[in-house]
Amino acid sequence: MSVLSLRTITKSFAGNAILKGVSLEADEGEFIALVGPSGCGKSTLLRIVAGLDNADGGDIVIGGREVSSVAAADRNVAMVFQSYALYPHLTAGQNIAVPLAMRRLTAAQRFPFIGNLLPGQRQIRADIQRQVREMATSLRIDHLLDRKPGQMSGGQRQRVALARAMVRHPSVFLMDEPLSNLDANLRVHARGEIVELHRRASVPTLYVTHDQSEALSMADRVAVMIGGTLLQLAPPQEIYDDPAHIEVARFLGQPRINVLETRMDASGSVRFGALTLAAQNTPPSETPVLIGVRPEFVRLSPRTDGILKARVERTEFLGSEVIVHARLDAIGEAIVAKVAPVEAATLSEGLPVSVEIEPDRVMLFATTGERLRAQTIAVASMLEKAHG
Repeated sequence: MSVLSLRTITKSFAGNAILKGVSLEADEGEFIALVGPSGCGKSTLLRIVAGLDNADGGDIVIGGREVSSVAAADRNVAMVFQSYALYPHLTAGQNIAVPLAMRRLTAAQRFPFIGNLLPGQRQIRADIQRQVREMATSLRIDHLLDRKPGQMSGGQRQRVALARAMVRHPSVFLMDEPLSNLDANLRVHARGEIVELHRRASVPTLYVTHDQSEALSMADRVAVMIGGTLLQLAPPQEIYDDPAHIEVARFLGQPRINVLETRMDASGSVRFGALTLAAQNTPPSETPVLIGVRPEFVRLSPRTDGILKARVERTEFLGSEVIVHARLDAIGEAIVAKVAPVEAATLSEGLPVSVEIEPDRVMLFATTGERLRAQTIAVASMLEKAHG
């Protein structure tokens, strides 16, 4: 049984639909990354799960208990915010202890001076301090327990926020872009730390990010949200190689997938350069369709005898790879290829080139965005077409 289940969650603000019936389930110890452009509703969904906002409709089930109407404090959900939300007047140790003190001490026991006189208070506080030290040691921040947030770096504050969320052993762990305030190098390091902490805690995690590299490298499954709708939920490799919607294909991948418009002929086939594809779920003939191919599956060669001809417009050197922008002669559309530096050395600006696409990597979509399953039924080599 799933530990977390969201069923057709809806939410609107001022008549604008932010969430349009979002449903997903997370199993024990599963890490799910919610990705999508700004304003797609991913942070709103996280706040609804945490109990900080109320849904207009739908159900939230945590550990088999329906919690849609349960107060945030009673859901046993821990959340790490983008700003970390640490109390600036408290030390790191005191910040980590806050959720334990709120849960285990009465209001009277938490009261300064008087609380120290109440029976059992000292023992509870001693146990809280033990748990705080154990958690701080596991995150390698035990040397920071006496420092206040203003005396710590961004990465150190991030670890303190994680420790505060994890020390209470929640049923569900929520993270709202916790790495966005860190520099690039520290973000890469912090990804590994968060994944390792998640594995040790074995708690289902919803991780909101707009950074696709974080989602693909960290998550067990990736949920792509566009315009308040969950378009696809799948493992990283599957969602990248086999997107169910054109917007999923466009959002994931750097640089973005090449999308070119063509038409379905009367036989239900699509011809594009040297490729002929047959759609399995065929739309009406002569309707526009979209061809999608990722830049790493586009090949450019400094020949002029190919079926698809183009001209190099510019290149971007990125170290281990080079992004080449070219424009197809026949239709005037831009196409992008990702090539090795040794290949790019022969592709100068303004050079006419031949374009070849790996046939098994071509994807077909309806103009409404839905994936059209297709198979390659003919592949003519460029030289055969040119000289045959």
